[in-house]
Amino acid sequence: MKTMNRRSAIALGVTAAAVTPLFALARSATAKEYGPNEGTEIAPGVRLVEVGTGTSDIPAYKSISIVDIVFQPGAVAPEEVMDNDMVCTIAAGEFTIKKADKEFKLKEGDMYTCAKGKT
Repeated sequence: MKTMNRRSAIALGVTAAAVTPLFALARSATAKEYGPNEGTEIAPGVRLVEVGTGTSDIPAYKSISIVDIVFQPGAVAPEEVMDNDMVCTIAAGEFTIKKADKEFKLKEGDMYTCAKGKT
């Protein structure tokens, strides 16, 4: 182990003092809460809120869209064939996904995928 001289100790102290406020101000991301009429109702108690669209650098896709699908407690979305490939993440709460060949439970922070043409 190297010995620490006065200059190194001062540099370490200044660095620690500089980054400490960053940790104090850091906070977890939280799911956005929407009003009862925001977005489009796609099933009873299920709303689709368009968050944004941008161009894609992935050759298979011209654009990427981000949407929030908000479920009220007990709400169910009908099984549908997917129009697009999707990567989904659970921002809050938990629920069960029932696909044609499997069923699984998801909770906050979990991810799953849906392929175009599949349920």
